[in-house]
Amino acid sequence: MSSTAVVMMGVSGSGKSTVGVLLAKRLGVPFLDADSLHSDAAKARMHRGEPLTETMREPWLDRVNAAIRTAEGDGIVVACSALTPAARTRLERGLDSVRYVLLTGSDELLRDRLAHRHGHFASPQLLDSQLDTLRPPDGALVVDVTQPPDQLADEIATRLTP
Repeated sequence: MSSTAVVMMGVSGSGKSTVGVLLAKRLGVPFLDADSLHSDAAKARMHRGEPLTETMREPWLDRVNAAIRTAEGDGIVVACSALTPAARTRLERGLDSVRYVLLTGSDELLRDRLAHRHGHFASPQLLDSQLDTLRPPDGALVVDVTQPPDQLADEIATRLTP
């Protein structure tokens, strides 16, 4: 699994970063939060509750792809929404192996998490547009996020290991 990029995907509040950090530790690979590669303009837009268009996401996805390709030899866990097939195609360019882990939860759970999240630039108002945009990929490992993050990371690590 050392050359595999594991993309923790899902909508805001699903726990991509929280679980991703724990999973990376269990797998012994680096972790990348793709949100750190958004432009200041994109962050400001999302902070206002305005969703990014597919075209606006392209430069960000290119930066995420470049970061994955740089780390791919050692493997990497990436927290990235990757909501659409077009986004995933752009994310995967030039990569040998990408595994998607789709974190899911009820609307109520996600809204509750977002209401209590502090310090993140993305507005909770984006949830509805993200849920509307989400097109789960075929073959993704789908995990319900009602368990504690440590248990989720353990489950995912076990399910990813051949």
